[in-house]
Amino acid sequence: MVKIEPFDVEQWMDKYEPTPGVLNIAETCAASISIDDLVKLSEDPNLPPPLSTSTKLTYGHIRGSPGLRERLAGLYSVRATSSLSAENILITPGAIAANFLLLYTLVGPGDHVICVHPTYQQLYAVPQSLGAEVSLWKLRKEKKYIPDLEELKGMIKENTKMIIINNPNNPTGATIPKSVLQGLVDIAKEKDIIILSDEVYRPLFHGISPVDAEFPPSLVSLGYEKTIVTGSMSKAYSLAGIRLGWIASRSEAIISAIAEARDYTTISVSQLDDQVASYALHASVIHSLLSRNIKLAKTNVALLEAFVNEHSSFCSWVKPTGGTTAFIKFENGREPVDDVQFCVDVIEKTKVMFLPGSKCFGEEHKGFVRIGFVSETAVLKEALEKLGAYLKENFKS
Repeated sequence: MVKIEPFDVEQWMDKYEPTPGVLNIAETCAASISIDDLVKLSEDPNLPPPLSTSTKLTYGHIRGSPGLRERLAGLYSVRATSSLSAENILITPGAIAANFLLLYTLVGPGDHVICVHPTYQQLYAVPQSLGAEVSLWKLRKEKKYIPDLEELKGMIKENTKMIIINNPNNPTGATIPKSVLQGLVDIAKEKDIIILSDEVYRPLFHGISPVDAEFPPSLVSLGYEKTIVTGSMSKAYSLAGIRLGWIASRSEAIISAIAEARDYTTISVSQLDDQVASYALHASVIHSLLSRNIKLAKTNVALLEAFVNEHSSFCSWVKPTGGTTAFIKFENGREPVDDVQFCVDVIEKTKVMFLPGSKCFGEEHKGFVRIGFVSETAVLKEALEKLGAYLKENFKS
């Protein structure tokens, strides 16, 4: 019998998000937008609207509409060693479904999986539930949460089937540099190991420039056939409500195997979701949408940095460079806080909501909390003001 462990992040969100008057800085999506907002971001006034109300609502294209898959393939072909075809893209109901589906297809008893940690619990809990042996590739604060390739080499076994990374990382907001990604590909290629890169927060980079030599490309652009990446419209594109994600790989065999398994879970994604995603990724819309969210991330991470600096006797961090999350350690009287009780007490007294690190990302992260900072700026400002007042009243140096 498959044993599924409780998904602590999602259960925490489910329990506390409905709190009346909540100031939610646990949310990891860039501040959500409406379809009206999306249309206003279009640079072409003649672009047809996102939804065609005359389209018959059949199942639609099983693997996703050709237009949507072509747009995604085009994005992955930029700066790539070779272009990617639409046939190498599979549309799913969100990245969470993409990750589950590919793990269900490719991993099983007798396999060994290496997964970065901390990261989204699904990435290591699902392989475990499928009977695989999982080794956690630890990300360390003193190394700015960048994975150590020498450590990885010592973890690989004869039966290592897959290496899993998350770039940008949840919860730390760290990004893996290009040279490390290339080193990872070289190691995996030599051993014929599949790499899964969960890139759900890509391309929301706010602390590193595309002209930087170490700017991280999508892993699928580095040319290794046994690379798989997943993405979604939820985080960087502010459209979590349409529930649309995808899988991309240079291996047609991998995509075909996943598509066959997908028949048991998903006939197709909603045509409405597909249409909205296609509109958002149109050349006349995508640049202004991402510009909006990167600007929001830069503004808000500066506010969070000022908060950490002001309260440096109580908290510390590694400043994130990508994505929407920050992992902050809180200490009271020079001792790590009980982060679970801290989070509960803060939401009960101030309505400010964030996540406890030890509960959601492992006991070794006692004292840490994850903050999602790419909310509406006004929400973050009010939340930080109330959290600052709470610290002054309840903490001691």
